[in-house]
Amino acid sequence: MSDLLNFILSQGELFRRARLPSLYSDFTLQRKSNPDGFAANTAAWTNALGKAAQAGLLPAPGNHRDTLSISTGEDLLRSLEIKEWGRPLALGTVIDEAVSQRQMIPYQEFLCANKSIYSRNWTVQPWWLLSWGLKQLGLLEPSTTSGTLPAGRFVFVHNVEEATNKIIKQMASQSNQIDQIYPISMFSAEAAKIMNTHEQLTESDLQIVLRYLARDKSAIIHDSQTVKFKSPGDTSSALSTQDKTIASLKSLIADLSGQVALLSTKISNLSETAQTAVRNKNRVSALAALRSKKLNETTLAQRTETLSQLEEVYSKVEQAADQVAIVRVMEASAGVLRNLHAEVGRVETVEDVMEGLRHEMSKVDEVSSAIEAGGQEQSVIDEDAVDEELENLEQQAKSEQEEKEARETQEKLAIIGDIGEPKEPKEPQRGEIFKNGTFHLHASIKAPGPPVEEGINALNRLSLDEELPPVEHFNKVPEKPAERVPNATLES
Repeated sequence: MSDLLNFILSQGELFRRARLPSLYSDFTLQRKSNPDGFAANTAAWTNALGKAAQAGLLPAPGNHRDTLSISTGEDLLRSLEIKEWGRPLALGTVIDEAVSQRQMIPYQEFLCANKSIYSRNWTVQPWWLLSWGLKQLGLLEPSTTSGTLPAGRFVFVHNVEEATNKIIKQMASQSNQIDQIYPISMFSAEAAKIMNTHEQLTESDLQIVLRYLARDKSAIIHDSQTVKFKSPGDTSSALSTQDKTIASLKSLIADLSGQVALLSTKISNLSETAQTAVRNKNRVSALAALRSKKLNETTLAQRTETLSQLEEVYSKVEQAADQVAIVRVMEASAGVLRNLHAEVGRVETVEDVMEGLRHEMSKVDEVSSAIEAGGQEQSVIDEDAVDEELENLEQQAKSEQEEKEARETQEKLAIIGDIGEPKEPKEPQRGEIFKNGTFHLHASIKAPGPPVEEGINALNRLSLDEELPPVEHFNKVPEKPAERVPNATLES
């Protein structure tokens, strides 16, 4: 089983074992009888072949592993053959369907088209479109016999879009304009690294990428030796002599860097060879290795000096390019300021504008004052109504106070009238009659006597409007000792 077939059979649900009989059958007739099944099978084959191309597993002439195109023919059918189910019988129909839906484009048609493939006026080769339409109407039998596949080459549009988007994102994002110019060999190596393919793109993939970036994305200008990514707003359509010179300088620096690395490695190997020859007492071999080493060291010194000079020149070119960019920005900024000043006018014009602004602002203040004055005139207060309402409030407060005093008087009289047997309160200090708003009557009474009875009778006859008897009257102590009884306390 080939690597391509192993890869395709690993595509999960699309190529699970239960679907292989349908995928390897001639499902061309299902276009009418079972459109959903036909669409599912063609989509499965198209996606699988596209992913296999990205992985570099599709067979190609000269053993070149193209990642953006597919070469159809006997080699492709043979690599997809399964012992149990044979070859895919409807692969030609899959290619026809993909071309009609612009998922694939014939290779030569892709390279030679002058208009973008996304243009409404762009069409594939007329015979492809006509033959597909006749097949849909049933007026033309399939052009291929079941199980055969004509030789051809087709470009995967999805693969091209994905690869070029990555290239633009990484290679066109350089801030320095010099860094956006590449020799064609350096561009191919960088693009291959971004696409995760070989050391360099195949010639077919390189031509597809260059054509798509220049025509459909308008992202580059190129010729056979130089590729330049356009800066934003750059409308040029051809490379300048300066661009080509910078690309040549880059290419020469890259070549010399490779030579210096190679010479350094060679000198190290010759040194080891000479040491080995000396240990083996092979004087002739040691002398030959040392002579060769000296020659290479001389060449290395020359190459290193030249490389140093070229790198210095390249540094100056970068510096000059930065200066040009700065001057252009400053020039554009000066033009912007000039236009803005022209719109503002002279200083006298600005002063007139400010004076007019102050005058209009003073009008706003006058209008605000007039509005506030009008509001004050409308909000006149009726003083008589206010006085009448205040009088009502005062009368109501006075009534509430009188009712409160009357209620308190009644409560005091009820308490005085309800005095019964004295309880045993805490013994107050002698002579303490009125404290904290409460009347206290106390005496050390040993036995009933006239002074106690007289005090009680006096309290019964007491009116709140009368004055209290002197304190001494309640504090008299009988001459004869009497039996001590609990203090009598009256609280009101």
